[in-house]
Amino acid sequence: MILIDLKQEEITTLHEFNINKRKLMKTVIDATSYRPVSIVMPMLYREIKGDALDSIKKGLNKCKFLKEIIIPLAAKNEKEFREVKRFFADIKIPHLIMWCDGPKIERLLDELRTDGINLLKYKGKGRDVWLALGVASLRNYAIVLHDADIMIYDEMIPTKLIYPIVEPELDFKFNKGYYARVNTQKGIMYGRVFRLFLHPILEALNEVRKELDFVKFLKSFRYPISGEFALTSDLARDVNIPGNWGLEIGIMAEMYRNVILKRICQTDLGFYDHKHQKIGAEDKGLIKMSSDILETLLRVLIEEDHIQISVEFLISLRVLYQRCAEDCIRKYHADAHFNGLKYDRHTEENMVEKFSKQIMTAGCRYLDKPVGTRIPDWLRTISARKKIREQLLDVIIVDNEK
Repeated sequence: MILIDLKQEEITTLHEFNINKRKLMKTVIDATSYRPVSIVMPMLYREIKGDALDSIKKGLNKCKFLKEIIIPLAAKNEKEFREVKRFFADIKIPHLIMWCDGPKIERLLDELRTDGINLLKYKGKGRDVWLALGVASLRNYAIVLHDADIMIYDEMIPTKLIYPIVEPELDFKFNKGYYARVNTQKGIMYGRVFRLFLHPILEALNEVRKELDFVKFLKSFRYPISGEFALTSDLARDVNIPGNWGLEIGIMAEMYRNVILKRICQTDLGFYDHKHQKIGAEDKGLIKMSSDILETLLRVLIEEDHIQISVEFLISLRVLYQRCAEDCIRKYHADAHFNGLKYDRHTEENMVEKFSKQIMTAGCRYLDKPVGTRIPDWLRTISARKKIREQLLDVIIVDNEK
């Protein structure tokens, strides 16, 4: 299937309609000989039981341009850590399993607390990614980050992500992946948090207050909360990121703040399927994700666009969100009907109602605690303890030698 879409917006878009994959791979291999690259792939222990990682391992083994693969792992105990190490033993590319909540790293972070930086209060994907970026930025020009639950994976995903970063004729600093969240075999449209929460809430924000620059920036991207992106190591050292599900919006805020638009791009990764979260509740699943995204978004809007957040503002935002989300449902229903996809309007309406409640819940929680949600950047951490990244790398190497 060929999708002809040449539209360019404020952010440079690299479409896929005539890619020579062999040439693309050769260019990346040549460029990474002097611009080394690593992949960071955060994961939970339970993901080794899933269906995605076998194809991911096969794809990674074809990425001969990689200097290393760093896998920040959330595991409960050493048994789980060792099992994950055995699972990845057949990866031919140098790799490190990073037990982010293991005793050695926890001990090192406890020592760092005496230097005035407390990272022990952060748990989850945000902190795991932050730790891995510190190690990856030690020895590489650039870093690719993607999740460990991609069902349709091949070597072109990391290749396309890193190409505009290492290709000297392009020389971008940040590349965001986007893709069609549609399973054509099952006939299902996914991407619910983006379709039913983030997109309509950005539309609602535009109505509450016109000309919000950060909102305009996010709307320039096809899929601003995708977990797939690539960036240069100097940027990786200079980002404050949330320690929760607001990670992707937090990264986008840092790019908005630190990189001029002509050095940012987005790249078409084609069709894409991964593990689908349940709707959940306030402390888990898609509801938790939407809550964390909103809290991060509100903080950035205060910092960058100087908006005033109040209970009255949140009430207006919720009312407008509900209307914008209902408009989106009507549009997606038409698109699904045209393409012969399954589409349950009742389920989608219920999901919007649950997301809508989070605008007040998460918004009021943010008003109670508007600061202290971001992990300090690596530049500040290095200033507090100059060899902290090297110490972290030494810990990981010892763990992986056992």
